[in-house]
Amino acid sequence: MKTLKLLCMPLLLSIFIVMASATDASKETERIHAATNVIRDFGKMKESIPHELIAEYNGIVIIPHLINAGLGIGGLRGKGVALVKLPNGKWSDPVFVTLTGGSIGLQIGVQSTDLVLVFRHKGALAKVKNGDFTLGGDVSVAAGPVGRSSSASTDYKLQAEVYSYSRSRGLFAGITLHGSNLAIDKKADHKFYGHDLSSAEIFEIGTSTTEGVVGLKEAISHL
Repeated sequence: MKTLKLLCMPLLLSIFIVMASATDASKETERIHAATNVIRDFGKMKESIPHELIAEYNGIVIIPHLINAGLGIGGLRGKGVALVKLPNGKWSDPVFVTLTGGSIGLQIGVQSTDLVLVFRHKGALAKVKNGDFTLGGDVSVAAGPVGRSSSASTDYKLQAEVYSYSRSRGLFAGITLHGSNLAIDKKADHKFYGHDLSSAEIFEIGTSTTEGVVGLKEAISHL
């Protein structure tokens, strides 16, 4: 009996490790599904991200359920994904990111907001130094034009480095991102892809056949 227990221990340990890995990976999969749902919901709205903007710009960050809380001193925190366009015009595999920030002023309450950032140049994401950068500092952020056709964006030259879109309770809502830090979530990247790849390397490939990744890319392409 003791021998049997000794033989079973490595097997049980292996099963536990596999289950733990699957649980960790599922968190990243859930993040991808949440990002996909955000893009699909944005696409259903009358005042949404113009098609031309997605066609001309080369990077996108999606932060589902960004928590924006304040009581005199405010702060925001969220986890999401970032993708860039490949030379063939298709989207790269997603890199996992986090967004954190703070502010001081007259504010109170807690709000969950879906945030989408559209980047003019993919280099701002693909060549992130030290794994993070500051919005409004390293790169400027402007509120994006809205509309389903080019007529909605005729007053915009579409020259801002980053356009931001946020939605709360089914409506677009303003949010202050100046000074917020966008960082690469290296641990999440490692858990999802199973090997050590830098964000720059992930941004260079688009070969993932994972259902969630494929669905996310399709949702962005259909905006």
